[in-house]
Amino acid sequence: MAKVVQVGIIGFGLSGRYFHTPFLSVNPRFQLAKIASSRPEAVRDFDTSIGWVATPEELFADPEIDLVFVCSPNETHVAYARQALEHGKNVVIEKPFALSEQEAIQLLDVAQQNNLLATAYQNRRWDSDFLTIKRLLDEGALGTLIDYECRYDRFSPVNLQAHSWKEQPAVGRGNLYNLGPHLLDQALHLFGRPDSVQASVRIMRPGSQVHDYFDIKLGYSDKIVRLESNLMMYQNQLRYSLHGTEGSFIKGGLDPQEERLRQNLLPNLPDWGTEPEDRWGTLYRNGGPERIESLPGNYMPFYDNLYDVIVNGATPNVTPADIQQLARVIDLALESSRTGRVIPF
Repeated sequence: MAKVVQVGIIGFGLSGRYFHTPFLSVNPRFQLAKIASSRPEAVRDFDTSIGWVATPEELFADPEIDLVFVCSPNETHVAYARQALEHGKNVVIEKPFALSEQEAIQLLDVAQQNNLLATAYQNRRWDSDFLTIKRLLDEGALGTLIDYECRYDRFSPVNLQAHSWKEQPAVGRGNLYNLGPHLLDQALHLFGRPDSVQASVRIMRPGSQVHDYFDIKLGYSDKIVRLESNLMMYQNQLRYSLHGTEGSFIKGGLDPQEERLRQNLLPNLPDWGTEPEDRWGTLYRNGGPERIESLPGNYMPFYDNLYDVIVNGATPNVTPADIQQLARVIDLALESSRTGRVIPF
């Protein structure tokens, strides 16, 4: 009989409740055994068969747990992941994986010493728009790519009554650590190690206590790569602008998976991840504009790969080298913004 991986989750907010739990609950190779949360009623409302514990330590102490998802506030990620690894658990860490490259290296070393998996949750590699862009680039539809811009904007004014930890000033808070890892991972996945990093990281929203805007330019000798996010953008349709020697591709809208997960839909529906036609991108070439049907998004391959790594010794989709490289870019982006310099990688 095939092994079923026993899973524990720390935190049952947006990430734990709406991203991981639905995928784990419909994948027969995983058993969601326990959730450590301050909201026991939310756990029971989702599924009464899932065990609830009040503290991460209770979860670590369970010898049956094979894999722990760390979905707690940013500054707790490394400490909880280290404890999990020291208790013999594999770990998946929500963004950010760590608050610095040095922390990331130390945590990855602990995982390696214990022959365990420590990886980062990079679901946006399986967004419909990004999968479509990868296909177009692989097919050479734009010729040689010379300019890549990706935006991830929102209109999120500061709500002082919400008391969200994400809006409280602390090390590791702010949009660079929240949406930044998505944009950076996609670009690094496509183009590899940059030569340099240039960035502006700022506060734009009235009343904000955390940085909510970033503009990062990754230096490559043969192309322009720019990543930008602003939480004060009322019109935030534009996502991707790609320009090559033989064409351009412009794409708006967001992958539909998150909105469907927030509607309590489970990712075992036959049309899961199919993007509405009004979000399809347009390819511009000599023959005129052409609407390009988006490939369906699906985050499940991330979880299938986790199983293969833990049970069959496969290579993780998000490798230690990927994690360290991204953490270094964030460090350099902050240094560049602080000093106004272009920082060599």
